[in-house]
Amino acid sequence: MNKDTVLIVDDEWNMRQLLKIHLSPHFHIKQAGSGKEALSCLEREEVDLIILDIMMPEMNGWEVCEKVRARSEVPILMLTARGDVKDKVQGLSIGADDYLVKPYIPEELVARSKALIRRSLQSSSGNTEEETIEISDLKVNRSERQIFVDDSEVEVTPKEFDLLELLALNPKTIFTRDMLLDQIWGINGIRDIRTIDTHVKNLREKIRKKGLSFNPIRTVWGRGYKFQAPDENE
Repeated sequence: MNKDTVLIVDDEWNMRQLLKIHLSPHFHIKQAGSGKEALSCLEREEVDLIILDIMMPEMNGWEVCEKVRARSEVPILMLTARGDVKDKVQGLSIGADDYLVKPYIPEELVARSKALIRRSLQSSSGNTEEETIEISDLKVNRSERQIFVDDSEVEVTPKEFDLLELLALNPKTIFTRDMLLDQIWGINGIRDIRTIDTHVKNLREKIRKKGLSFNPIRTVWGRGYKFQAPDENE
């Protein structure tokens, strides 16, 4: 099976090599040491994801992002030491798809990269994921935004529904609390990671009271949460 191609754009050689170490087991890697080199590479070849540093000489990441977005919908992940919300908003407003702050957790970088490529492929092919997710006695009706255990509806809040839906759609992904905050509450939303723990606790309790045969949310200690299928329950 051919690997998806990721273009790493960073003016620091050491950083490019570190990213390559973390990503090469999962992707085919191309590198560019400047914005101009990146644009030249994109003229010659197709890539599935761009990981783009912001603070580069001559042409910074924001400029590169704008030029890429003017001609392509390839996913762009901004990777930078700048963690201010206003910088994240600027990157996303000019066309970046995601934003990760250095120092990063390698597993989170890989997970975000895979998620961006997956969403891009689904969008370009016109495929839509199933309207209803059914796993054992758990049913998630996406169009009606309802959760059922057998035929009994679980009364959940909108954010609780979003949380379970996201985990169920990405069963192999470990989501850090920051990832969940970004994807469910948004870049300008609440940033207290305890919010995630509270929602997970409440959702688990509501589902447990309905008699679900398995615990669908697994805590991955020191990392975050992931979906847990019935045969994965301890």
